[in-house]
Amino acid sequence: MSKLLPFTGIAIALAAWHFAAAAHPASLIPGPLVVAMAIGELAARGLLLKYIVASLFRVTWGYLGALLFAVPAGMALGLSRRGEMALNPLLQLLRPISPLAWIPIAILWFGVGDLSAVFLIFIASFLPLTLATMKAVHDIDPVHLSAARNFGLPPHLLLREVLLPAILPQLLVGMRITVGIAWLVVVAAEMIAVNSGLGFLIIDARNAGNRYDLVVAGMVLIGLIGVCLDLLVRRAEQRIAA
Repeated sequence: MSKLLPFTGIAIALAAWHFAAAAHPASLIPGPLVVAMAIGELAARGLLLKYIVASLFRVTWGYLGALLFAVPAGMALGLSRRGEMALNPLLQLLRPISPLAWIPIAILWFGVGDLSAVFLIFIASFLPLTLATMKAVHDIDPVHLSAARNFGLPPHLLLREVLLPAILPQLLVGMRITVGIAWLVVVAAEMIAVNSGLGFLIIDARNAGNRYDLVVAGMVLIGLIGVCLDLLVRRAEQRIAA
């Protein structure tokens, strides 16, 4: 019974949505059955898998690229007091800028296409991951670092045996939060900077004859995939912690 409890809220929301749409048939908001049929239409036309893969492709490359650069940068800045004093003000200046504000620059540099969206995902993911890594390094007990240095551990062993295990729990939390940010940004970017993906589906359906069933279908798919991404990162976090 407890396993079904998390689904009660969804069931209540679906029922309320269905009855509200049935009570106001002239409303532009379609009911859940109509939205389910729209998802089936996308699948029949071969667009469902195409748009999902396009969005996940951009998120994957932008996020992994940010992870590749942000973690070493955060570790270096966390260990170097002077480096942090020099670069942290710049990071704090860039952090409040919405990734969507970079859309005109992304289009100017890379044109309309995948590179623009990947760049936006990279920008959206890089700063949170860098700052999360810096914070994790700061929280390491200085005694551990001093002991490792006193034993003469070379840098690569200090990294592998001390730093990474110590920062991993906090880093995984930052990675999980950043995945959600990346997914939000790719959907918004696809509404402007590309011509495929779930974000493009929503804006294209609105412009092409007010297909609000496809608009809501896109919203539902975005939510479902976002939940799946969060569950995957959470599962990885639990496995590594175990």
